[in-house]
Amino acid sequence: MGRRLRIQQRGKGTPAYRAKSWRRLGEIRLPPVSPESAEAVVVDIMHDPGRAAPVARIRYASGQERLVLAPEGVKIGDRLTCGVSAPVEPGNTLYLAEVPEGTLVHNIEAHPGDRGRFVRAAGAFATLIAHDVGQAILQLPSGEIRPFDPRCCATVGVVAGGGRMEKPFIKAGKRHHAMLAKGKPYPRVRGVAMNVVDHPFGGRGKHAGRPKIIARGAPPGQKVGLIAARRTGKR
Repeated sequence: MGRRLRIQQRGKGTPAYRAKSWRRLGEIRLPPVSPESAEAVVVDIMHDPGRAAPVARIRYASGQERLVLAPEGVKIGDRLTCGVSAPVEPGNTLYLAEVPEGTLVHNIEAHPGDRGRFVRAAGAFATLIAHDVGQAILQLPSGEIRPFDPRCCATVGVVAGGGRMEKPFIKAGKRHHAMLAKGKPYPRVRGVAMNVVDHPFGGRGKHAGRPKIIARGAPPGQKVGLIAARRTGKR
């Protein structure tokens, strides 16, 4: 009988594998876009534990406050506009149909109204390549070219906090604490480097020794690698 796999330990939810979500500042979502442009002022720029990108707190004229990802170049006291007629400037939110080609955007909606799903990491940005019939073509940070609904919203500019990986951690302890805040314990040992009792891929050197595509109905002790993959590789 082998030991409990890492994926089983994570599923059990012990403190070592639990993200410190109580330390988060709050949910980061796009402000709602309406035909009438709404203007907000940046009142603070803060660090969010577990997130590499800084967070800006904005306040509307009605007194309502909201947390958004801070774009590069935005500082306290700047005014951000959200609406159909918003100017194409860093920090403003508008529909992809209103964004000119070649503009850098971030925090893009996957579907209209879901308030931001793509390109949210520090220093990340997507480029709007072209407008087509019923879709907007964007190039994501991975290089993938993906069509989006032109009614999806996005924020103009690049997410602040880029270049964070240029300074090395120097010590393993610093990386441990950084990963612990995200619920990702460090170091992460490869399955092929383990013994055969610790992992299904272990005990055979640098080769798994078995197919890495595992059936959906496999028992928990076997479900590692590519779970029920329809295909492998990148299109």
